[in-house]
Amino acid sequence: MQLIPILLLTLLLSTGCTGIPEGLTVVEGFELPRYLGTWHEIARLDHRFERGLSEIRAEYSLREDGGVRVLNSGFDAETNQRRSAEGKAYFIDGPDRGRLKVSFFGPFYGAYNIIALDKTAYQYAMIAGPDRDYLWILARTPDLAQPILDSLLNQARNQGFATDQLIFAAPRH
Repeated sequence: MQLIPILLLTLLLSTGCTGIPEGLTVVEGFELPRYLGTWHEIARLDHRFERGLSEIRAEYSLREDGGVRVLNSGFDAETNQRRSAEGKAYFIDGPDRGRLKVSFFGPFYGAYNIIALDKTAYQYAMIAGPDRDYLWILARTPDLAQPILDSLLNQARNQGFATDQLIFAAPRH
């Protein structure tokens, strides 16, 4: 009998962490092959798992099981080394929607909601977690043109993200 509450709690935690923030939508017409490869973090809201890291990159590749291999890495100035974490991601609503669940810790998944994407060239993206406490702006290069960054920041601000708390990878001009 004690197993049932534990299973229900696990189910609630695992599904609650893969949701979409209220009022937001994910990109439609998503093409995974174009998204694969290396992305550079331009800006993020603070999280303990990236705290103290710079030059953060995410590398996406196909897994044999049809999922996506996720390799996140960042430079730790305290140890003078790159730290990395490998995870896996799977589509939630089908491969043409920018909504995935990602795991770095066993059976526990978090939301990876692509809420903005350069659909022409796949050169920048904006990612939200399950709520407005998680936000990343990514680009194929370590720098993003200021007009594009300003547009993404305005979009994020209008969607209720605390853009004044973003940590930027490079100094803003």
